Amino acid sequence: MPNIKSQIKRDRQNKKRTIKNKALKSRIKTSQKNLAAMVGSEKLEEAEAGLNQLNKALDKAVKGSAVHKNYSSNKKSQAAKLVNSIKK
Repeated sequence: MPNIKSQIKRDRQNKKRTIKNKALKSRIKTSQKNLAAMVGSEKLEEAEAGLNQLNKALDKAVKGSAVHKNYSSNKKSQAAKLVNSIKK
């Protein structure tokens, strides 16, 4: 247990940030799994809705500094490629 006030505050802040970041990352992973399931069942409209949901989750995570913007771009690109694979 830290004795310095600023370190006590820093510990409190880190706990809150950790919880927030885990929630954002979990939302991304869940959206990816849902999208993969929709693509697997070849439901185009649902897959496009799932892609929008994933993009929204990634954008929020980047805005909150939970993930890097390049990570987000890579995931968006992979997801778009996956959805486009069932359009044919």
